[in-house]
Amino acid sequence: MLGSRIAALGHHQPSRVLTNADLEGMVDTTDAWIRQRTGIATRRIAGEDESVTDMAAASAAKALAASGLEPAEIGLVTVATCTAIDRCPSIAAQVAARLGIPSAVCFDLNNGCAGFCTALACADHSVRAGAARHALVIGAEKMSDVTDWTDRSTCVLLGDGAGAAVISEAKGQDAGIGPVAWGSDPARAHAVRLADSWQPRFTQEGQAVFRWATGELPTVAREACHRAGIATTDLAGVVTHQANLRIIEPLTRQLDLRDDVVIARDVIDSGNTSAASVPLALSKLVERGEVPSSAPVLLIAFGGGLSWAGQVVTCP
Repeated sequence: MLGSRIAALGHHQPSRVLTNADLEGMVDTTDAWIRQRTGIATRRIAGEDESVTDMAAASAAKALAASGLEPAEIGLVTVATCTAIDRCPSIAAQVAARLGIPSAVCFDLNNGCAGFCTALACADHSVRAGAARHALVIGAEKMSDVTDWTDRSTCVLLGDGAGAAVISEAKGQDAGIGPVAWGSDPARAHAVRLADSWQPRFTQEGQAVFRWATGELPTVAREACHRAGIATTDLAGVVTHQANLRIIEPLTRQLDLRDDVVIARDVIDSGNTSAASVPLALSKLVERGEVPSSAPVLLIAFGGGLSWAGQVVTCP
Protein backbone atom coordinates (compact mmCIF):
# COMPACT_ATOMS: atom_id res chain seq x y z
CA MET A 1 0.00 0.00 0.00
CA LEU A 2 1.34 3.41 -1.00
CA GLY A 3 2.36 5.77 1.78
CA SER A 4 4.98 8.40 2.50
CA ARG A 5 7.92 9.07 4.78
CA ILE A 6 10.09 11.98 5.87
CA ALA A 7 13.23 11.62 3.77
CA ALA A 8 15.15 14.62 5.10
CA LEU A 9 14.90 17.70 7.30
CA GLY A 10 16.43 21.17 7.44
CA HIS A 11 16.05 24.33 9.52
CA HIS A 12 17.11 27.96 9.60
CA GLN A 13 17.13 30.67 12.26
CA PRO A 14 18.22 34.32 12.09
CA SER A 15 21.58 35.19 13.59
CA ARG A 16 20.31 37.80 16.06
CA VAL A 17 19.65 36.41 19.55
CA LEU A 18 17.25 38.37 21.76
CA THR A 19 17.78 37.47 25.42
CA ASN A 20 15.56 37.99 28.42
CA ALA A 21 18.09 40.57 29.63
CA ASP A 22 17.55 42.48 26.38
CA LEU A 23 13.80 42.46 26.97
CA GLU A 24 14.30 43.87 30.46
CA GLY A 25 15.44 47.06 28.77
CA MET A 26 12.42 47.16 26.44
CA VAL A 27 9.39 46.38 28.66
CA ASP A 28 8.54 45.97 32.33
CA THR A 29 9.76 42.40 32.79
CA THR A 30 12.59 40.33 34.25
CA ASP A 31 14.48 37.21 33.30
CA ALA A 32 13.01 35.41 36.32
CA TRP A 33 9.44 36.42 35.39
CA ILE A 34 9.84 35.18 31.80
CA ARG A 35 11.47 31.88 32.76
CA GLN A 36 8.91 31.15 35.46
CA ARG A 37 5.91 31.73 33.20
CA THR A 38 7.22 30.47 29.84
CA GLY A 39 10.52 28.62 30.26
CA ILE A 40 12.01 30.80 27.50
CA ALA A 41 15.58 32.11 27.79
CA THR A 42 16.28 33.40 24.25
CA ARG A 43 14.63 33.77 20.88
CA ARG A 44 15.91 34.58 17.35
CA ILE A 45 14.77 37.75 15.59
CA ALA A 46 15.08 38.34 11.84
CA GLY A 47 16.40 41.59 10.48
CA GLU A 48 14.32 43.97 8.39
CA ASP A 49 15.94 42.58 5.24
CA GLU A 50 15.19 38.91 6.10
CA SER A 51 11.74 37.81 4.97
CA VAL A 52 9.56 34.76 5.53
CA THR A 53 10.56 33.66 2.02
CA ASP A 54 14.26 33.99 2.86
CA MET A 55 13.94 31.78 5.94
CA ALA A 56 11.67 29.26 4.20
CA ALA A 57 14.05 28.93 1.25
CA ALA A 58 17.10 28.51 3.50
CA SER A 59 15.53 25.67 5.47
CA ALA A 60 14.14 24.05 2.32
CA ALA A 61 17.51 24.16 0.57
CA LYS A 62 19.08 22.24 3.46
CA ALA A 63 16.32 19.61 3.46
CA LEU A 64 16.50 19.19 -0.32
CA ALA A 65 20.28 18.80 -0.24
CA ALA A 66 20.04 16.22 2.55
CA SER A 67 17.44 14.23 0.60
CA GLY A 68 19.73 13.70 -2.39
CA LEU A 69 16.88 14.54 -4.77
CA GLU A 70 17.08 16.84 -7.76
CA PRO A 71 14.83 19.92 -7.72
CA ALA A 72 12.88 18.60 -10.72
CA GLU A 73 11.81 15.55 -8.69
CA ILE A 74 9.77 17.68 -6.26
CA GLY A 75 6.12 17.64 -7.31
CA LEU A 76 4.56 19.68 -4.48
CA VAL A 77 5.76 22.61 -2.38
CA THR A 78 3.67 23.95 0.49
CA VAL A 79 4.54 26.55 3.10
CA ALA A 80 2.70 26.79 6.40
CA THR A 81 2.74 30.39 7.62
CA CYS A 82 0.50 33.04 9.13
CA THR A 83 2.97 35.93 8.85
CA ALA A 84 3.58 36.17 5.10
CA ILE A 85 3.23 39.69 3.74
CA ASP A 86 3.03 38.52 0.13
CA ARG A 87 -0.37 37.23 -0.93
CA CYS A 88 0.57 36.36 -4.51
CA PRO A 89 2.79 34.81 -5.65
CA SER A 90 2.74 32.44 -2.71
CA ILE A 91 5.78 31.95 -0.51
CA ALA A 92 5.84 28.36 -1.79
CA ALA A 93 6.10 29.54 -5.40
CA GLN A 94 8.91 31.92 -4.48
CA VAL A 95 10.77 29.12 -2.69
CA ALA A 96 10.34 26.85 -5.72
CA ALA A 97 11.79 29.55 -7.98
CA ARG A 98 14.81 30.06 -5.73
CA LEU A 99 15.54 26.32 -5.53
CA GLY A 100 15.05 25.70 -9.25
CA ILE A 101 11.99 23.49 -8.81
CA PRO A 102 10.46 23.76 -12.28
CA SER A 103 6.85 22.60 -12.27
CA ALA A 104 5.58 21.62 -8.81
CA VAL A 105 2.18 22.64 -7.52
CA CYS A 106 2.83 25.40 -4.97
CA PHE A 107 0.58 26.85 -2.30
CA ASP A 108 0.67 28.41 1.15
CA LEU A 109 -1.38 27.08 4.05
CA ASN A 110 -2.49 29.14 7.04
CA ASN A 111 -3.63 27.14 10.04
CA GLY A 112 -1.77 29.16 12.64
CA CYS A 113 0.58 27.25 14.90
CA ALA A 114 -0.94 23.95 13.70
CA GLY A 115 0.09 24.78 10.14
CA PHE A 116 3.11 22.52 9.65
CA CYS A 117 1.42 19.33 10.85
CA THR A 118 -1.63 20.23 8.76
CA ALA A 119 0.55 20.78 5.69
CA LEU A 120 2.44 17.55 6.37
CA ALA A 121 -0.85 15.65 6.37
CA CYS A 122 -1.89 17.29 3.09
CA ALA A 123 1.42 16.33 1.49
CA ASP A 124 1.10 12.77 2.83
CA HIS A 125 -2.40 12.52 1.33
CA SER A 126 -1.14 13.84 -2.01
CA VAL A 127 1.65 11.28 -2.14
CA ARG A 128 -0.69 8.47 -1.11
CA ALA A 129 -3.08 9.50 -3.90
CA GLY A 130 -0.28 9.46 -6.46
CA ALA A 131 -0.43 13.20 -7.15
CA ALA A 132 3.28 13.64 -6.30
CA ARG A 133 6.15 11.29 -5.55
CA HIS A 134 8.12 13.84 -3.54
CA ALA A 135 6.96 16.93 -1.68
CA LEU A 136 8.59 19.79 0.18
CA VAL A 137 6.76 20.90 3.35
CA ILE A 138 7.92 24.05 5.14
CA GLY A 139 6.89 25.94 8.25
CA ALA A 140 8.21 29.52 8.28
CA GLU A 141 7.30 32.51 10.41
CA LYS A 142 8.51 36.04 11.06
CA MET A 143 6.60 36.55 14.30
CA SER A 144 8.61 39.69 15.08
CA ASP A 145 6.62 41.45 12.35
CA VAL A 146 3.37 40.91 14.29
CA THR A 147 4.71 41.40 17.81
CA ASP A 148 3.58 44.26 20.03
CA TRP A 149 6.91 45.07 21.66
CA THR A 150 5.14 47.09 24.38
CA ASP A 151 3.03 44.13 25.56
CA ARG A 152 5.09 42.14 28.06
CA SER A 153 2.60 39.24 28.09
CA THR A 154 3.21 38.42 24.41
CA CYS A 155 6.51 39.98 23.26
CA VAL A 156 8.52 37.68 25.53
CA LEU A 157 7.08 34.62 23.75
CA LEU A 158 7.76 35.08 20.06
CA GLY A 159 10.64 34.29 17.72
CA ASP A 160 11.43 33.81 14.03
CA GLY A 161 12.62 30.80 12.05
CA ALA A 162 11.81 28.03 9.61
CA GLY A 163 11.92 24.26 9.32
CA ALA A 164 11.42 22.02 6.30
CA ALA A 165 10.87 18.37 5.44
CA VAL A 166 11.16 16.45 2.19
CA ILE A 167 8.36 13.87 1.95
CA SER A 168 8.88 10.89 -0.34
CA GLU A 169 6.78 8.02 -1.60
CA ALA A 170 7.12 4.80 0.43
CA LYS A 171 5.48 1.41 0.27
CA GLY A 172 4.47 -1.10 2.91
CA GLN A 173 6.68 -1.17 5.98
CA ASP A 174 8.77 1.72 4.65
CA ALA A 175 5.87 4.17 5.07
CA GLY A 176 6.70 6.45 7.95
CA ILE A 177 3.95 9.07 8.27
CA GLY A 178 0.95 7.88 10.22
CA PRO A 179 -2.68 8.96 9.76
CA VAL A 180 -3.39 12.46 11.00
CA ALA A 181 -5.62 13.34 13.95
CA TRP A 182 -6.82 16.86 13.29
CA GLY A 183 -9.66 19.27 13.89
CA SER A 184 -10.63 22.60 15.38
CA ASP A 185 -12.85 24.34 17.91
CA PRO A 186 -14.04 27.42 15.98
CA ALA A 187 -16.19 28.59 18.89
CA ARG A 188 -12.94 29.45 20.70
CA ALA A 189 -11.15 30.92 17.68
CA HIS A 190 -10.97 34.34 19.36
CA ALA A 191 -8.48 32.98 21.93
CA VAL A 192 -5.52 33.41 19.51
CA ARG A 193 -5.70 36.20 16.96
CA LEU A 194 -3.88 37.93 14.12
CA ALA A 195 -6.76 39.90 12.64
CA ASP A 196 -8.60 43.15 11.98
CA SER A 197 -5.74 45.04 10.34
CA TRP A 198 -3.29 45.01 7.45
CA GLN A 199 -0.65 45.18 10.18
CA PRO A 200 -2.13 42.92 12.88
CA ARG A 201 -0.55 42.19 16.22
CA PHE A 202 -0.44 38.81 17.92
CA THR A 203 -2.87 38.56 20.83
CA GLN A 204 -4.05 35.63 22.88
CA GLU A 205 -6.06 34.69 25.94
CA GLY A 206 -3.20 32.92 27.67
CA GLN A 207 -5.07 31.15 30.45
CA ALA A 208 -7.81 29.94 28.09
CA VAL A 209 -5.22 28.52 25.68
CA PHE A 210 -3.36 26.85 28.55
CA ARG A 211 -6.51 25.14 29.87
CA TRP A 212 -7.58 24.06 26.40
CA ALA A 213 -4.17 22.70 25.38
CA THR A 214 -3.47 20.79 28.58
CA GLY A 215 -7.05 19.55 28.86
CA GLU A 216 -7.89 18.54 25.29
CA LEU A 217 -4.66 17.72 23.49
CA PRO A 218 -3.60 14.60 25.41
CA THR A 219 -6.66 12.92 23.87
CA VAL A 220 -5.57 14.06 20.40
CA ALA A 221 -2.06 12.74 21.02
CA ARG A 222 -3.36 9.34 22.06
CA GLU A 223 -5.66 9.26 19.02
CA ALA A 224 -2.73 9.96 16.68
CA CYS A 225 -0.83 7.06 18.25
CA HIS A 226 -3.88 4.80 17.98
CA ARG A 227 -4.27 5.61 14.29
CA ALA A 228 -0.60 4.81 13.76
CA GLY A 229 -1.08 1.47 15.50
CA ILE A 230 1.28 2.13 18.41
CA ALA A 231 0.99 2.92 22.10
CA THR A 232 2.41 6.07 23.66
CA THR A 233 4.90 3.79 25.44
CA ASP A 234 6.34 2.88 22.02
CA LEU A 235 7.36 6.47 21.25
CA ALA A 236 11.03 7.47 21.14
CA GLY A 237 10.28 11.18 20.99
CA VAL A 238 7.56 13.81 21.23
CA VAL A 239 7.66 17.15 19.41
CA THR A 240 4.80 19.45 20.34
CA HIS A 241 4.23 22.98 19.14
CA GLN A 242 6.79 24.99 21.10
CA ALA A 243 4.31 27.44 22.58
CA ASN A 244 5.35 27.53 26.21
CA LEU A 245 7.27 25.12 28.40
CA ARG A 246 4.44 25.40 30.95
CA ILE A 247 2.14 23.81 28.34
CA ILE A 248 4.58 21.25 26.95
CA GLU A 249 5.44 19.69 30.33
CA PRO A 250 1.92 19.05 31.73
CA LEU A 251 0.70 17.93 28.31
CA THR A 252 3.41 15.30 27.87
CA ARG A 253 3.14 14.14 31.50
CA GLN A 254 -0.35 12.88 30.72
CA LEU A 255 0.79 10.53 27.93
CA ASP A 256 2.35 7.67 29.99
CA LEU A 257 5.66 8.01 28.17
CA ARG A 258 8.77 6.00 28.95
CA ASP A 259 11.39 7.72 31.08
CA ASP A 260 13.86 7.74 28.19
CA VAL A 261 11.56 9.46 25.69
CA VAL A 262 13.07 12.62 24.17
CA ILE A 263 10.73 15.60 24.56
CA ALA A 264 11.54 18.63 22.43
CA ARG A 265 12.11 21.78 24.47
CA ASP A 266 13.42 24.04 21.73
CA VAL A 267 11.12 26.77 23.05
CA ILE A 268 13.79 27.51 25.68
CA ASP A 269 16.22 28.73 23.02
CA SER A 270 13.90 29.69 20.16
CA GLY A 271 10.68 30.94 21.71
CA ASN A 272 7.32 30.39 20.03
CA THR A 273 7.85 30.33 16.25
CA SER A 274 4.26 29.35 15.41
CA ALA A 275 4.07 27.07 12.34
CA ALA A 276 7.87 26.81 12.22
CA SER A 277 8.22 25.38 15.72
CA VAL A 278 7.56 21.67 15.08
CA PRO A 279 9.85 21.22 12.03
CA LEU A 280 12.49 23.45 13.63
CA ALA A 281 12.53 21.39 16.83
CA LEU A 282 12.38 18.05 15.00
CA SER A 283 15.21 18.98 12.64
CA LYS A 284 17.41 19.92 15.59
CA LEU A 285 16.70 16.65 17.42
CA VAL A 286 17.64 14.63 14.34
CA GLU A 287 20.72 16.77 13.60
CA ARG A 288 22.00 16.21 17.14
CA GLY A 289 21.27 12.47 16.93
CA GLU A 290 18.97 12.55 19.96
CA VAL A 291 16.39 10.36 18.22
CA PRO A 292 17.67 7.43 16.11
CA SER A 293 16.75 6.85 12.50
CA SER A 294 13.44 4.98 12.00
CA ALA A 295 12.35 5.67 15.59
CA PRO A 296 8.68 6.71 16.07
CA VAL A 297 8.10 10.34 17.05
CA LEU A 298 4.79 12.00 17.83
CA LEU A 299 4.29 15.41 16.26
CA ILE A 300 1.43 17.51 17.61
CA ALA A 301 0.73 21.15 16.86
CA PHE A 302 -2.00 23.44 18.13
CA GLY A 303 -2.97 27.08 18.17
CA GLY A 304 -5.01 29.67 16.29
CA GLY A 305 -8.37 28.46 15.25
CA LEU A 306 -8.35 26.83 17.83
CA SER A 307 -6.88 24.12 15.62
CA TRP A 308 -4.82 21.02 16.09
CA ALA A 309 -3.07 18.37 13.98
CA GLY A 310 -0.84 15.49 14.95
CA GLN A 311 0.69 12.35 13.51
CA VAL A 312 3.33 9.76 14.32
CA VAL A 313 6.35 9.82 12.02
CA THR A 314 9.53 7.80 11.80
CA CYS A 315 12.76 9.79 11.90
CA PRO A 316 14.80 9.93 8.70
